[in-house]
Amino acid sequence: MKPVNSMLAAAAVSLAAIGAPAAQAAGVEVLNEGFASVSGLSGWAQVNHSVPPGDGWFQGNAGIFPAQAGPADSYAAVNFLSASGSGGTVDNWLITPELSLSGATVLSFTTRHGAEPGFDDRLEVLFSAGAGTDTSGFTVLTTIGGAGGYATDWTQYNLNLDAAGSGRFAFRYFGPADTLNYVGLDSVSVVTAVPEPSTWAMLGAGLGLLGLRRRKPQA
Repeated sequence: MKPVNSMLAAAAVSLAAIGAPAAQAAGVEVLNEGFASVSGLSGWAQVNHSVPPGDGWFQGNAGIFPAQAGPADSYAAVNFLSASGSGGTVDNWLITPELSLSGATVLSFTTRHGAEPGFDDRLEVLFSAGAGTDTSGFTVLTTIGGAGGYATDWTQYNLNLDAAGSGRFAFRYFGPADTLNYVGLDSVSVVTAVPEPSTWAMLGAGLGLLGLRRRKPQA
């Protein structure tokens, strides 16, 4: 995958079970999504590269397990039917809106998978600078599942990175369809550093000039 064109440091990943204090970051929250309506998400994108392509991400099924917070079905879910047919390969993306980042940034989210044994669910978390949704431009921050196992209870992850400018995070569910089962994603939050005073000053000056240019001449 292409390198990220930003000040992106190696992501530091911390894991805390739900109920433990979440990592706190001084800054501005630029994203807070609880997935009350997956079909109504604003600014998010779905890209399904599965072969052959099947279902996208969908509203959580409370009958399999309830949401981490809020109404029982208020989470995003994805499963082996991302690829149509039992012999397919899953490569299914859920991409956040374009976010304005100001340096030190924390992505926080919770995830879990179904409790049925014998499946190898895997979820990559990625980042790309800019506004695009070309999946070749994303860099992997961490992978959940695989050899490390996937929690069967909601578990919180916090990823710390340094990125300035606009960018998007992505969640990629992938693997042979016959090895996958069902994954849930909930409580996605992004907090970024407060912009430097010089940045605010430059913005204010720009807005001031804009106002001067629009001012009508006096009679």
